[in-house]
Amino acid sequence: MSHRDEYIAKMKLQLDNLNLSIAQFETKAHAMQLDAQDAYKEGLVKLHIQSKLAIEKFDELKESSDNSWDQLVAETEKVRDAFVDSYHYFKLHF
Repeated sequence: MSHRDEYIAKMKLQLDNLNLSIAQFETKAHAMQLDAQDAYKEGLVKLHIQSKLAIEKFDELKESSDNSWDQLVAETEKVRDAFVDSYHYFKLHF
């Protein structure tokens, strides 16, 4: 397996795991009181936006040429890191 393929597999696993956790958070939202539910759901919407951005950048990375690979790795990691930070903030506060 090439370095590129290993990197893509590792990034996919990270994004898949974060999205699985978001699904678990959504299940928790159904059991909350309405006022807490609204804030929780608002946080989930923000996480979904971050997830979508990360997946879009990841898809761009997978399709990139060798010439743009290094730049897209840096951009993808930046978007992924923002998603991870948002995830940890949500997990900490809810």
